[in-house]
Amino acid sequence: MSRTSSGSIKARLVAFAAGRHGVEASEIRFAGGIVVLGAKKTIAFRELVVDAYMARVQLWSDGFYATPGLSWDRETMQGRPFYYFAYGAAVSEVVVDTLTGEWKLLAAHVLHDAGKSLNPAIDIGQVEGGFIQGMGWLTMEELVWHPNDGSPRAGLLLTHAPSTYKIPTANDCPPVFDVRLWKDGVGDDNVAETIHRSKATGEPPLLLPFSVFFAIRDAVSAAGGHRVDPPLAAPATSEAILRAITAVQSASPP
Repeated sequence: MSRTSSGSIKARLVAFAAGRHGVEASEIRFAGGIVVLGAKKTIAFRELVVDAYMARVQLWSDGFYATPGLSWDRETMQGRPFYYFAYGAAVSEVVVDTLTGEWKLLAAHVLHDAGKSLNPAIDIGQVEGGFIQGMGWLTMEELVWHPNDGSPRAGLLLTHAPSTYKIPTANDCPPVFDVRLWKDGVGDDNVAETIHRSKATGEPPLLLPFSVFFAIRDAVSAAGGHRVDPPLAAPATSEAILRAITAVQSASPP
């Protein structure tokens, strides 16, 4: 804890003790686990902390971080909008049922740039979670609004929670799920001055499951002999996949 942080917590404790025990703040001293309150009274530091906690005094310090060196001019399209970039690549294999539109992810091979990873096990887990979450976003989580029929519910989002739309589960993870962190022994760190040259793994992997969407799209295209572009947009639900299959097969010559 920094001196500034500890100082702010101490100041809150002093203000609380002064008000609680009727002494001036200048008369309060901390020494050896004891709090001296004026000339005649002392209490244990633990007792003061418990009393302050029960009185809902903030006993922690807040911090704020501003990413350095960021700027952007929307008129000239010049500046530095991001502190650094994370890179990744993914290849996915899917199977699609052309009669129902159902599909299954058979394998996913993911390579992600985490810089100089602080904890590879945690970062790999973050990439795995982000990948499956993004897969759900691109293939399952369809937004549905109530029709504009003049009722009080008109325009309301109907798929507002996991109870009203489908999200991926453990059963949607592929049997082959190969996730690795980029490391070449030379350039596997971050050029930006981050903590130990690491990079974030919370949100960047969310975009890697586009490989799943495009694998599905390619499978739909194959159902029509790759003669026309499939009219498939995200989310690629089973219903949307079946409509796209019907469209490419109808547009293809017999």
